[in-house]
Amino acid sequence: MKQATELIKFDEKVKYNLEKSYNDALEDEKFKKLVSKLKLPKDTLMKYTSTLEDCALEYNNCLNCSGIVGCKNKINGYCYLPKIVDEKLNFNYQPCKYQKKINNDNKYLNNVYLFDIPKEIKKARMKYIYKEDKNRYETIKWLTTFIKSYEENIHQKGLFLHGNFGCGKTYLIAAMFNELAHKNIKSAIIFWPEFLRDLKASFSSDFKDKFEYVKKVPLLLIDDIGAESTTAWGRDEIFCPLIQYRMQEGLPTFFTSNLDINMLEEHFSVTKDKIDIIKSRRIIERINQMTDKIEMISKNLRN
Repeated sequence: MKQATELIKFDEKVKYNLEKSYNDALEDEKFKKLVSKLKLPKDTLMKYTSTLEDCALEYNNCLNCSGIVGCKNKINGYCYLPKIVDEKLNFNYQPCKYQKKINNDNKYLNNVYLFDIPKEIKKARMKYIYKEDKNRYETIKWLTTFIKSYEENIHQKGLFLHGNFGCGKTYLIAAMFNELAHKNIKSAIIFWPEFLRDLKASFSSDFKDKFEYVKKVPLLLIDDIGAESTTAWGRDEIFCPLIQYRMQEGLPTFFTSNLDINMLEEHFSVTKDKIDIIKSRRIIERINQMTDKIEMISKNLRN
């Protein structure tokens, strides 16, 4: 009997302390304003006094925030807030208006798949491209025309863009892809030498998924073609079926290379085991059929 009495006294003391903490917190206008919106019994709310105080503080920070750079909350751009679900109190982080804008502005990134491509490519935009070199004009004009005409005709030729190292070939095509990504058009940019190595290492895992995705994605850039070591497997089992499918389906395919088309033909003809001019020529014929060709010799922007 004594033990039961002590337990009742303990429960009453806990309830007293909870209620006292809750009543003390109500003296803060921020806290009072927050809990008044929840429309829940006091007995329920006072169990969460400490958490609700944190929420009230973060919410007040948001009300007086001038931008995400000055965010005072624990997680930048997010506010910890209560929410009633099935008459129970839940807590979760919700993005503020500034974070929502950032999320919306960057939503297009979900439409661009990048494989082993520099991070700055994610932010490439046509309005940011370097336009001081007239040797870039032909490429810029071609890409601008493609952007305008793609939605009316998705089965267009891609581009084989070759030129000197560091002149911005990848950035230009990525800028075009990102513009189209804002229109919810999916694309992929793959650094070809590393993509081949990765495919070879993924036979027992997700090889098929990776290959099928780049094969069927609406827009594809095969970056730095010709920089890889030519193997019969990479040329005949991967590259040739990939471009054959995209050619048949009319899916625009883009290539960047430091090699011109004749040098690329020579590159594909030589493997460790033998020289195969016929297979190489078949690949080049497909590329010729799928793309327009532009040579861009421009300033090395990496220096």
